[in-house]
Amino acid sequence: MRRVRDLSCGDTRIYLEIEVRRVQCRSCGKVKTERLEFLADNPFYTKRFAHYVGRRCRQATIKAIASELKLDWETVKTLEKQYMREQLARAGTPGPKAIDIDEVSIRKGHTYRIVVSDLIRRRPIWFGGEDRSEASLAQFYDFLGEKKAKGIRLAVMDMWKPFRNATAAHAPQAAILFDKFHIMRHLGEALDKVRKAEYARLSGKDRSYIKGQKYTLLSHRENLSLEGKKALKTLLAANKRLNTAYLLKESFGQLWDYEREGWARRFFENWRNSLKWQRLEPYEKFAAMIDRHWDGIAAYCKPENKVSLGFVEGLNNKIRVLQRRAYGLRDEEYLQLKILTCMLPAL
Repeated sequence: MRRVRDLSCGDTRIYLEIEVRRVQCRSCGKVKTERLEFLADNPFYTKRFAHYVGRRCRQATIKAIASELKLDWETVKTLEKQYMREQLARAGTPGPKAIDIDEVSIRKGHTYRIVVSDLIRRRPIWFGGEDRSEASLAQFYDFLGEKKAKGIRLAVMDMWKPFRNATAAHAPQAAILFDKFHIMRHLGEALDKVRKAEYARLSGKDRSYIKGQKYTLLSHRENLSLEGKKALKTLLAANKRLNTAYLLKESFGQLWDYEREGWARRFFENWRNSLKWQRLEPYEKFAAMIDRHWDGIAAYCKPENKVSLGFVEGLNNKIRVLQRRAYGLRDEEYLQLKILTCMLPAL
């Protein structure tokens, strides 16, 4: 006779008492216990109770659910992992046509893992590798298989050379597109270098306008509060070089609006020519980097490569939230399951 916990009724816990048969195997001679399909991997809980715990853990921490349901912390974690494995089993084996390749830092010391997402189904499909090397990304293509790798038509990534090399080697037919958000982040870093140079060059009242305005300058105007917009207006009126750098940064986003490569290239050349005599060295280095990687940016002009890249930034934010919630948790398999299931529907 075994006592297992089932879903509660209101604030009353429900337990089931069941008979579990034990039989002797004629082949090996060992005594084996009957397997009941409605029980979880932990045999003292039903599957539907495990699924309830898994659904609750999508909104709260393991510690909070353990306290709420009066369970051991390890028990909640085990039940949630079973729930997430069931989610992945129901989602099926991926066969992506457009993928995004990114890396996440899992701990201090430049320890990275690679996350690959399906841009059409809008969900992560692989998490792994030992670092962000070419060999680590090759593990994803091995997991996918040669046939499915040849079905990939678009790969979105940052300008990291090992990612390009691995994709060219295993999916040569795929168009490589550099992620807009990574490129704009490089431009934001160039703007911040201009800000630091101006802060070091100036003194007195002229310097006071710049102090403490880093995020005001790097944010989009529409995302600023009323006070932020006033501070930005004052800063740009007080410093001509920062005003020029800010306007150049805001206008560069127009590059992804063009539907023909020739128009996009003409826009970029005009933007680059506007840097002359401006003494904005970080911007000139940024423009040279864009010129070197132009093929991966121009690929977005083709209609078949028009995919929503906002999902990628949303996924990165979700991963950061998951990492903060799992702070101090050393179970990498748990983090992998959380990332791979964060976009899947609840069971």
